[in-house]
Amino acid sequence: MGESLVDRFELEGFACDWHQTGAKARAALHDNDYALVISDITLPDLSGDQLFMQLLAEHISIPPFIFITGHGDIDTAVNLLKQGAHDFITKPFDLDALVDRIHGIVTPSKSLVESIFGTSPAIRQITSMLPRLAGSNASVLITGESGVGKERVASTLHELASPEQPFIAVNCGAFSESLLEAELFGYEKGAFTGAARTKKGVFEQADGGTLFLDEIGDMPLSMQVKLLRALQERCITRVGGEGSIPVQLRLVCATHRNLKEMVLAGEFREDLYYRINVVELRVPPLRERREDIIALSKLFLAEFARDAEMPQVLSPAVEQALKEYPWPGNIRELKNTLERATLLSDGRIISAENLFPNNEPKSLNGSLRDYLADSERDFIVRALAAADWKIQACADAIGISRKNLWEKMRKLGIEKDEQFD
Repeated sequence: MGESLVDRFELEGFACDWHQTGAKARAALHDNDYALVISDITLPDLSGDQLFMQLLAEHISIPPFIFITGHGDIDTAVNLLKQGAHDFITKPFDLDALVDRIHGIVTPSKSLVESIFGTSPAIRQITSMLPRLAGSNASVLITGESGVGKERVASTLHELASPEQPFIAVNCGAFSESLLEAELFGYEKGAFTGAARTKKGVFEQADGGTLFLDEIGDMPLSMQVKLLRALQERCITRVGGEGSIPVQLRLVCATHRNLKEMVLAGEFREDLYYRINVVELRVPPLRERREDIIALSKLFLAEFARDAEMPQVLSPAVEQALKEYPWPGNIRELKNTLERATLLSDGRIISAENLFPNNEPKSLNGSLRDYLADSERDFIVRALAAADWKIQACADAIGISRKNLWEKMRKLGIEKDEQFD
């Protein structure tokens, strides 16, 4: 049976390994990044459920498991589903149906890595979670610094769950309290000065799909109460309206702030925190997953090459500089830096001078805190200059709220029209 399965999988275009004992399969799962495992319950050296439970106990990232079982092992297979296995099939089984099932699992997993950008263990753990989350309607909280790709994670989850439905994103820190209520819930004609027509809010716009609330930590407490009520009752009332409007949607929130600390400080409602944080996905900063930097850089260069006459590559010295730089602006800063370097480069190879035209990467002397503060300050000053010192435009460009940008400018001693080297 194993031989016939391998032949069929290769005809379908799948690369696959056939391990005929549980021990060999276990070793291979430690050394390789598989998209799927198909395992018999009965193996020569140990049972399939023993293999699965051993892997769980080792706390490694496990790909989806489909178990093949005889009728006498169905109870075992059901128990494996409760432990986290993906599915099981009983002998004799329909091979075409199995292949269709594999296509539904493997194809999304491959596109996930490409769309989120990265193959580091931390990113692989996120990508392994998303297909399971797509099958539920649980609220998801995505945490991480600005620029790490939180919205990309949210949109990928949406594409896996309901790509034909709307995906609506809104930055909670970009609106005042009164404007945020109108943005979320909509308003009736004449509800306030300037409300010349009825407008649907993002809750209604996302009905049936996904609503992504970015920077949820910047939402005022009074609005948190109204958001909690809408989530509990699954209906909203427009500003100036009287009737309730039912909505059904998937809620995904994101923040760069520590909501637990905000709850303790009384700045964020505890009941709302638990409502939006059924599952938390932390996207690590680029400096914590340096193995992704070169792969990301090559993806960006390939993207830029579509609009250029000559594709460009990185010199070995530049690759080393990219891996050593702390990237306080994360993926967003990396992409902007490479785009600038491709414009400054006259040849096919991007040099260190193209990458850092004004100065070499900062030395590694001093504390990490001082190093990151200096890098953050330099990044913000450059972003402000690029936005012509327009605070809102700069905040939008670097992915933080206007309030947070002002706070960072004050903390870092940045004054308007400051020059940089």
